[in-house]
Amino acid sequence: MVKLSVVVPFFNVQTYAPDTLTSLRANAREDFEFLLVDDCSTDGTPELLERAVREIPGAVLIRHEHNEGLATARNTGLDAARGEYVAFLDGDDWLAPGYYGRLVAAAESLRCDFLRTDHVTVTGRNRAVRRVPVPRRGEVLRPRDAILPAHRTTSVDYPYAWAGIYHRRLLDRGLLHFPHGLRTAEDRPWIWKLHREAESFAAIGELGVFYRRGVATSLTQIGDVRQLDFIRAFDQVIEETAKDPDADLLLPKAVRTYCAVISHHIGSIERFEPQVARQLKAMSAGALRRMPQEVLDEALTAMGGDRATLLRRLRRRRPAPPPTGPAREPVTGSDSGTDSGTGSATTPDSGTASASGTGSGSSTDSGSGSGASAEVAA
Repeated sequence: MVKLSVVVPFFNVQTYAPDTLTSLRANAREDFEFLLVDDCSTDGTPELLERAVREIPGAVLIRHEHNEGLATARNTGLDAARGEYVAFLDGDDWLAPGYYGRLVAAAESLRCDFLRTDHVTVTGRNRAVRRVPVPRRGEVLRPRDAILPAHRTTSVDYPYAWAGIYHRRLLDRGLLHFPHGLRTAEDRPWIWKLHREAESFAAIGELGVFYRRGVATSLTQIGDVRQLDFIRAFDQVIEETAKDPDADLLLPKAVRTYCAVISHHIGSIERFEPQVARQLKAMSAGALRRMPQEVLDEALTAMGGDRATLLRRLRRRRPAPPPTGPAREPVTGSDSGTDSGTGSATTPDSGTASASGTGSGSSTDSGSGSGASAEVAA
């Protein structure tokens, strides 16, 4: 029986994939499988993966004939997963030796639906520990209780799929698949659904995932139209949360987070191509008008300051129609999200560490990015 299935998408990451693959080898066990999904890479990544399946116990290579993006690549791996537990890794991040064995042991001890873990961010030669914004550690909790309060950074603001491990029963219930075709922020509807519908989770301090930041060709660094998929992602969060029995309690958090992300993008609009910047403003105006207006008004009042003023002014703009689907563009890298936060809320227990693990940790900020959308505080 397979104890753990690890889903690892790759797209044009030949610079960083050797570190990733070396770290998988240092985590191999006879009851682990590593599902390496090549999302139609056009560099030397396919050759690296072909060699990896010969050298890494449990490695399986799955190829896409067309570039589909991180969300769909993860779903391809999930469809092939046979393990009792599932974990994720991106093709340019890496692990400490033996990390997955320790993660499985923690999951079996706590016996909950999923675990969330801390991680180490790597920006060039700098490293820092990012903590799960759940203060009660090693204790089984109710996931929906970790969504609130609206004005603080909470577990749904820490959406990294690779920062955790998930029991197969969540996969069988349809809670682990990602929205097909989203090219950024695909993890936002995912983490919200997980916290609304799973029954139990826990946060632990096991460090072992090393996440590269600031990679030049990641989606967090590129200001093209793919970044605008965050609108579709958060529209889905709002739509699904509005149907929840606790919608009156949860919608203020969803709306406030959506506003914070819009504000973040507008605040860094100079990094977008001019046409995309105009589209961002129009689509954001439409998004603000689609939100529940009473909830939005309350959120803006609570936010106050320059952000609230900006968003009120934006809401008065002529809106664009809601997005209907992704454009068929190659997805450069596996990155998604805003990659930085704004706002007054804080992530508990943030700090720095000189953690170590397999891999160089000295990115030259070139190649493909990795990960999921970063926390944006409400």
